[in-house]
Amino acid sequence: MADEPLVLGIETSCDETGVGIVRGTTLLADAVASSVDEHARFGGVVPEVASRAHLEAMVPTIQRALKDAGVTAKDLDGISVTAGPGLAGALLVGVSAAKAYAYALDKPLYGVNHLASHICVDQLEHGTLPEPTMALLVSGGHSSLLLSTDITSDVRPLGATIDDAAGEAFDKIARVLNLGFPGGPVIDRYAKEGDPNAIAFPRGLTGPRDPAYDFSFSGLKTAVARWIEAKRAAGEDVPVRDVSASFQEAVVDVLTRKAVKACKDQGVDHLMIGGGVAANSRLRALAEERCERAGIVLRVPRPKLCTDNGAMVAALGAEMVARNRTPSSWDLPADSSLPVTEPHVPGHGGHHHDHVHEVSKENLYS
Repeated sequence: MADEPLVLGIETSCDETGVGIVRGTTLLADAVASSVDEHARFGGVVPEVASRAHLEAMVPTIQRALKDAGVTAKDLDGISVTAGPGLAGALLVGVSAAKAYAYALDKPLYGVNHLASHICVDQLEHGTLPEPTMALLVSGGHSSLLLSTDITSDVRPLGATIDDAAGEAFDKIARVLNLGFPGGPVIDRYAKEGDPNAIAFPRGLTGPRDPAYDFSFSGLKTAVARWIEAKRAAGEDVPVRDVSASFQEAVVDVLTRKAVKACKDQGVDHLMIGGGVAANSRLRALAEERCERAGIVLRVPRPKLCTDNGAMVAALGAEMVARNRTPSSWDLPADSSLPVTEPHVPGHGGHHHDHVHEVSKENLYS
C-alpha cells in the first residue's frame, strides 16, 4: 500500500544511536551504531561518553538507514524521535537532530515516548497490536507493566520498578561474577548450562501484602552477591553456571508471574514483552509456558527489536501519522523523565512551522 506513512525514527535514549525507517507496519531499515564498547571499560554507561558518541554517529547512521531503505529524505512523511525517558544529554542529541531534519525537509516532527515505542515495535513483527494489549517492558532502566488501549494516546502504568530494574540486576551480578558488561547476554549463556533450582534465591515483592504489579530486584541482587561472597570467603569455588541459572530463574519467575496475573485481573488476553531483557531466552520460554497455560496470546519481537533501536521509534511515529495525531512543536523538549502516560508530546496545534520562520527571518535581516 503506497499510502502507508513513511517515517524515519531516531532513538538516542542511552548508548545506542538507532535510526529506523518504517512504511506503515513494514520495517525498511534498522541502522544501529552502538557505543557499548566505549562504556565497557567503565562497567556501565557514562552519559557524557554516550552523548558524544551519538553526535559522531548521527549523520552517518541516518544516511545508512536511508540507503538501506532505498528511499530519499524527501520521500519521508514525518520524522519521529525519542523525547524521553532516558539520559538527558543523549536524548538532546536525537531531539536536536530530528528537529534539524524535520525543519530542513519541511516534515512534521513527532516526539515520542521510549516505553510506548518498545510496545509499538511488535507491530513490525506480528502486525497491528490488539487493543487492549498488556505489555511487560524489561530493560536496563525499567521493569514496567503497562496497559495500552491506544498506543498513540492511552498507555496506563499498572506496575513499575521500585528500586533496581531487571537489567541493572543482571549487570551487577555479572560484575560480581567477573563476567564483564553488559551482563544480560553473558548470564543467559552461562545459565543454559546451570541448574535453575540449585540455589533458592528470593522472589522480590511476591508476598500477600506486596504491591501486586510492582517489581524490586535489589533484595535479590544483594542476596546473590552475599551468597557469592560467602563462598569466596570460605575458599570455595563459585559455581558460576548454577548461580547464573538460579539468579536468572528468580528474575524471570517474578516477571512472568506478575505479567500473567495482570492479564487475568484486567481481562486482557494479549501479552507483549519488550525491552532489552526480553531478548533473554529463559524469559521467553517461561512466558510462553505460562501464557499457554492461562490462555493468553504471547507476542515477543525478535531480540534485535527488543533492545533499543530506531525501528521502534519509527513504528510509533508511523502510527501517529496514520491516526492523524498532532505533531510536536519546534520547542519540543528532551524530557529525561517523560511519563509513559504521554506516548507522544503534541504541539500547540495550528501551523507549527510559522513562528520558526518568523524568528529565522528576523535573524537574517537584523
